Amino acid sequence: MPTAGKIVAAVGFGALGWIASQVFRPLMPPETNFGIFNEVNLVLGLLCGWFVTGKRLGFGYSEGFSAGLTGLGALVFWALFLQSFNEMLRRALDNRYGGPVEGLTAVMELGVEYGSYMLNGPLIGLLVTGGILVGLAAEWVSHRWS
Repeated sequence: MPTAGKIVAAVGFGALGWIASQVFRPLMPPETNFGIFNEVNLVLGLLCGWFVTGKRLGFGYSEGFSAGLTGLGALVFWALFLQSFNEMLRRALDNRYGGPVEGLTAVMELGVEYGSYMLNGPLIGLLVTGGILVGLAAEWVSHRWS
């Protein structure tokens, strides 16, 4: 059921996914081909805002605070997983793996590698601050327009 709080959470996390993608790009090696990196993270932000954060609204500002952090955790997890899975598929088409188990192991290794690139103060600050602000704004809207 659409609510104003879910819409604000979805739009907020979509924007956060896009902006964080732009901040993340310079942290990767220069030869990295990003393709539709920003668009994928925008859609992931919309989905995490709607389904993860949006479900947890309407219970007070402390719950909105934690809902924002929960949505952020889901966004980072799914972004790392999907980007790692996409890179594994690209490598698998070049016959770099001997079987499916090696490919699945590579997804985990790539996720850890990409996660290590994310260990950047400004990016972490942006994500945490953005997640908290989106959660609080969505909570405020859910109280105001319910």
